[in-house]
Amino acid sequence: MVKVIKSPITYTVDVIKEEAARLVKERILHQQQPIYTLCKYIPAREWPSVECELERHDFLLRDSIIDLLSKEEWRD
Repeated sequence: MVKVIKSPITYTVDVIKEEAARLVKERILHQQQPIYTLCKYIPAREWPSVECELERHDFLLRDSIIDLLSKEEWRD
């Protein structure tokens, strides 16, 4: 059964990352799947705004979900 995020939610990049992390943690999605697989879990009417938000933060829909979840730290 497909679980859909309840609306209305403002889909900031942080909200998208949290949802992706939750779906990976629950083993619904795998880290190596492309980001566009998240569309199954976000209402269709909301998906265009999610796409725009991801593009604003330089994510491509073909990128892996791990790219959303990874955090890089740079130290001197």
